[in-house]
Amino acid sequence: MELRNKNILVFGLAESGVGASNLLASLGAKVTVTDRKPKEALMKYVERLLPAVRLSLGGYPDGILQGVDMIVLSPGVPPDIQPLKKAMEIGIRIIGELELAYQIISRQQSAVSGQKTKFLAITGTNGKSTTTTLLNEMLNKGGFRTILGGNIGNALTEELNKLKVKSEKLEVDYIVAEVSSFQLEAIEMFRPDGASILNITPDHMDRYHSMGKYKDAKAQIFANQGEGDFLVLNADDIETMKVESEKLKVKSERPETFYFSRKKEVNGIYFKDGVIYSNFNSSLLTLNSQLIHADEIKIKGVHNLENAMAASAMALLAKCPVDAIVKTLKEFPGLEHRLEFVRDLDGVDYINDSKGTNVGAVIKSLESFSGPVILIAGGRDKAGDFSILRPLVKERVKALVLIGEAREKINKALGDLTETRFADDFKEAVMISRRCASRGDVVLLSPACASFDMFRDFEDRGRQFKKIVGDLN
Repeated sequence: MELRNKNILVFGLAESGVGASNLLASLGAKVTVTDRKPKEALMKYVERLLPAVRLSLGGYPDGILQGVDMIVLSPGVPPDIQPLKKAMEIGIRIIGELELAYQIISRQQSAVSGQKTKFLAITGTNGKSTTTTLLNEMLNKGGFRTILGGNIGNALTEELNKLKVKSEKLEVDYIVAEVSSFQLEAIEMFRPDGASILNITPDHMDRYHSMGKYKDAKAQIFANQGEGDFLVLNADDIETMKVESEKLKVKSERPETFYFSRKKEVNGIYFKDGVIYSNFNSSLLTLNSQLIHADEIKIKGVHNLENAMAASAMALLAKCPVDAIVKTLKEFPGLEHRLEFVRDLDGVDYINDSKGTNVGAVIKSLESFSGPVILIAGGRDKAGDFSILRPLVKERVKALVLIGEAREKINKALGDLTETRFADDFKEAVMISRRCASRGDVVLLSPACASFDMFRDFEDRGRQFKKIVGDLN
């Protein structure tokens, strides 16, 4: 992929847009970045752009496609907007920021004999960030040099730009990437050496409109994989196993497939009687042994047990030493906004799960608590089916405190099951929750919705929750 002096248009100025624009400019491309938002709303990104990057902000003007050789698409930009439809009609090549990073690395490696930086990619509706970070920690403890990036918050192109990737050797063993369905929509050649699908539950239905299209996007993670590659799947997840049967088993060239499971013995990693076992019999790895007792794993919860198993399977297949994996599982404290313990106040635990932006995430969170829960939920709806939560809400939720644009919809789906209250702002939601809670209860922020109706992002929502809870006395 020749970039020097090519006219490249980057759609979407956020983390990925900044990373892609700066990397392209550093490699000699003529770069313009465009976004529908005005410049004043994007200043924190504009300030990070190299001087050579041109701006076309506040909409997509007529003539924006004139002379463009290639478009790089940020994951937050839907591919069906009119300028992109027009670009496809006139034959302009469109790739995503993930694909750009992959192709630049592939080109760099082809110029340096004997080098092979391997890609490890993780997708799924829930658990991606925790699993990706766990895997990266395991590899670092095992002595490998890594780059961590992707949908996790730091764009891969930005990480490559920090390393000044041009023609010199890339001193990295593994690139560990969290990849979203949005990123996978816009791949061409992306072929991870190792990949994992953690789970697939309804999410982003405002963009995909059907589970079939959402699953198709997730399945792209193994679309280019073949002999010598590996894939790790959740054997307990119905939709993931459907993807295997519908998409993977019909491929003529397939990666070697392994599994993780909380419920049965599998070829890979499984949980039984309080212990996690490794069970690999393949050309890539032969290992049959006890790995760790589940109660030794520092991060708690059903979903984190699955995340730990997925990361362990990936790490073992990447030749990471077992002792490094076990040490990481015993020490890793978890990520902010993922079932994060905030404080115990008067015998009530306050838990920040602001990253629970879809129904599937809330199911995993509620499954992690046996005592009564006061659940704070709501925000901007992503066309979620909240009725799926009915069995768990009936069984475990003592009270619902609803906020944001989706509160009426959630109330209609769940409000008859338990005491339900509305709050007009976040502080009121916390105060109502405190009044509802008794010693031994849990106040859980797990919104099942996006945050953009009331907050900048899920991190902002989680930090405001922690500040309000921290100020209680």
